[in-house]
Amino acid sequence: VRTLSVDAAEMTCSIGGETFHAGDRITIDGTDGRVYRGALPLSQPHIGGAIGKLLDWSDASRRIGVRANAETLDAIATAKSFGAEGIGLARSEHMFFSEERLVALRRLILSEDEDDRRRALTGLVDFQTGDYSAMFAAMAGKPVCVRLFDPPLHEFLPRSDDDLGEIAASLGLATRALKQRLERIEEVNPMLGHRGVRVAVTYPEILEMQMQALLAGVREAIRAGNEPVGLEVMVPFVSTVSEVIWVRERVLAAVEAAALPPEAREKFQFGTMIELPRACLRAGDIAASVDFFSFGTNDLTQTAYGISRDDAPAFLAAYQRKGLYDLDPFVTLDERGVGELMAIAIERGKRANPGLRIGICGEHAGDPESLRFFAGLDVDYVSCSPYRVPVARLTLAQAAG
Repeated sequence: VRTLSVDAAEMTCSIGGETFHAGDRITIDGTDGRVYRGALPLSQPHIGGAIGKLLDWSDASRRIGVRANAETLDAIATAKSFGAEGIGLARSEHMFFSEERLVALRRLILSEDEDDRRRALTGLVDFQTGDYSAMFAAMAGKPVCVRLFDPPLHEFLPRSDDDLGEIAASLGLATRALKQRLERIEEVNPMLGHRGVRVAVTYPEILEMQMQALLAGVREAIRAGNEPVGLEVMVPFVSTVSEVIWVRERVLAAVEAAALPPEAREKFQFGTMIELPRACLRAGDIAASVDFFSFGTNDLTQTAYGISRDDAPAFLAAYQRKGLYDLDPFVTLDERGVGELMAIAIERGKRANPGLRIGICGEHAGDPESLRFFAGLDVDYVSCSPYRVPVARLTLAQAAG
């Protein structure tokens, strides 16, 4: 059995008798896990021939839709080539990672002056409008569900001295004063802290910026002669109906002020991610204020188990070897715990709002065993990574048969 050995001091790793240094190129076969030295030529997967025909046949018997988690044009093109029927999760925060946008976002988060925040907002709206317009045009009228800004704010804040100096200069602050601001917002457990809907509540300018960019993108895509845009806005990490109502009022006010063409306005939907146990239990309250639920099964598993997905590998393998867990709950959904929370939320949500649509956008939506469980729930669609779309199409057709 080949084992991986890492020497952090020397910045090398050894596997299968081969030693690699920092910066060496390797190629990994994602199917069988083999590792090759060097950068081997790659080819874009393509579905056609007998497999394409089989998947087309499967679509005829499948009752649950299959969307993709994607926010770049390359990922969207891949998803469409594999038969995705829409975007079930576009992570808006991924659009901030370029240096210029990151500087503007940091100014927005760290500014304590409203005028400075407004200047940062203007640049961010302009940046994102083009991104959204291109995304909507690429989807050609298919639904696009955009998750509002979700990750912990610390992921976007400066760490190096160079970054600190640059941001301090742009804000007209001394570096020491900026460090004090950073200390004030530092969190012990950021994954359960200042993220998701909590960012929208405490930084309404970020919510305003996202809605301005989204709606401008809708108008621009339609003006360019594309089909009416099926925009869906999703607020993440909610635990109370009051949070949902607070965001909903501001989102719908922005939509009304945008004067969208009637067909785009009719297609617009507002919903929420269900990824906390309390949201599952209070789903009846929440459902009356939304058009759809989308289960974020990754975070729902984390919060139901009290396990960080990032830290789980340190002990989950031991649990499985000792028979304490049959399966890794982050790979295959825990039907008896997390699955029951989902079933409760769906039943209570649909009882309060019979027209409620149900989606699933966690990584479990690409796992065959989890998909078979989802097929037994009252679900409208699943959304997985683009490369898992064919698996989802086929598995859901088999489950329906």
